[in-house]
Amino acid sequence: MEKLYYTIGEAAEILGESTSLVRFWSNSFPKYISPKRNAKGNRLFTAEDMECLKQIHLLVKEQGMTLEGASKKMAADRRKVEGRVKVLDSLKDIRKQLVEVRKSL
Repeated sequence: MEKLYYTIGEAAEILGESTSLVRFWSNSFPKYISPKRNAKGNRLFTAEDMECLKQIHLLVKEQGMTLEGASKKMAADRRKVEGRVKVLDSLKDIRKQLVEVRKSL
């Protein structure tokens, strides 16, 4: 079962980035990411926010786009970016399974 909310630390771990970068991205893309706050003021990201963070990670870190370029790309053709993120996630899962099979041999 998928979690309802992810802390900034969990989001950073999933993306493989620092918490300060996740915080920066959430402040830079308020149109796509709107984290909730708990009583202590900590950011809590929904599953939808996590998908947007993954899309931003793909565009900025893996494809080398600027923040402005990533914002324009997401505004223009977000479904295409979303599809690429899903494909990459699937490939990472397959790779993980193959590594486990190889270890068991």
